[in-house]
Amino acid sequence: MKILIVMTIAEQKGGAELALQHLIQYGRNVSVEWITVFFEDGPMVSQFQAFGIKTYVVPSGRLREPHRLIATVAQIATIARQNNADLIFSWMTKAQIYGGLAAVFAQTPSLWYQWGMPSHNSLLDRVATLMPTVGILACSQITAQAQKQLHPLRPVQVVYPSAELEKFDLKLLPTPDKIRHQLGLPHKGALIGIVGRLQHWKGMHTLVEAMPQILQRYPDTHCVLIGGKHDLEPEYGEFLERQIQAFGLERTVIMTGFQSNIPEWMQAIDIFVHASDNEPFGIVIIEAMALAKPTIAGNQGGPTEIITDGINGLLSPYGDANALAQAILRYLDNPEFAQRLSQAAYTRAMDFSTQQYVQNFTDAVQKLSLASV
Repeated sequence: MKILIVMTIAEQKGGAELALQHLIQYGRNVSVEWITVFFEDGPMVSQFQAFGIKTYVVPSGRLREPHRLIATVAQIATIARQNNADLIFSWMTKAQIYGGLAAVFAQTPSLWYQWGMPSHNSLLDRVATLMPTVGILACSQITAQAQKQLHPLRPVQVVYPSAELEKFDLKLLPTPDKIRHQLGLPHKGALIGIVGRLQHWKGMHTLVEAMPQILQRYPDTHCVLIGGKHDLEPEYGEFLERQIQAFGLERTVIMTGFQSNIPEWMQAIDIFVHASDNEPFGIVIIEAMALAKPTIAGNQGGPTEIITDGINGLLSPYGDANALAQAILRYLDNPEFAQRLSQAAYTRAMDFSTQQYVQNFTDAVQKLSLASV
């Protein structure tokens, strides 16, 4: 089977891009020939070419430019025909507007992946859903349920993303103490960490707001915010800095900026927090659990499909600093409880291997494709 994947961006910015990297890197030994089309040049283009994947760059312009849209659709359709593609798969919502139309011209079935939380209020979601397709993959049950509220109704199947567990292997990483020394992090007291792009909905400010309450009981505790600026909210980092100053936490909260060695940073922390608002899934949660870290995540969206509250992690409402502080203190006050949940977290993380993801993805694609025949 030949699958042509249409992708809008060519650098790893979030979970959707990471999932595509996992599929291509670990899916080269399955009975699928992958072909990729990117709308821009970037690191993922050269990476996929190095994997031996036939890769094209087709600049798309903006959706508001009809002539560019038509030209891009025509190019994708031509590439699909030249390669005898059996399926055009659009990796993101915007890509489906191009890929769905290209599939019509190429007389090829199309599928696409819903990575966000679709809404009637989103013109992009509504238009993408209107495009011809034999079905939609969703990154979580909550995302699938939201997608089913849009019309026309399409077959939707959940395929959870994976974590590259090979990079988050406790046996291969130095101890937290050694990594703290290497990274120049405090050695004394608990270290609470959060990883993500600096955007308001990611909830870093809630963790900062929770810190004074934690410091009252555990004054040696530190917090580390791991992540770089996001183009859509470049001012959020400055907001966090002002918040840190307002709470007098300059010596307690560390902002690292963008980091490429995430496994090392996550290994250095004692408690992992994921404070996003209605996260569609949350691959970084699995990564922390694979390192057997006591984990706290939001009580809505995808995290609730990963964590069972009180069994392999804790769930806390978005934006509720007091509830987040209480969850953190629950771990700090009871090390045996934290240890028990961290071991259960490790076991749960093993359900999300890259190998399992490739198998689930190809099974879902074949099932939806065959159903359309």
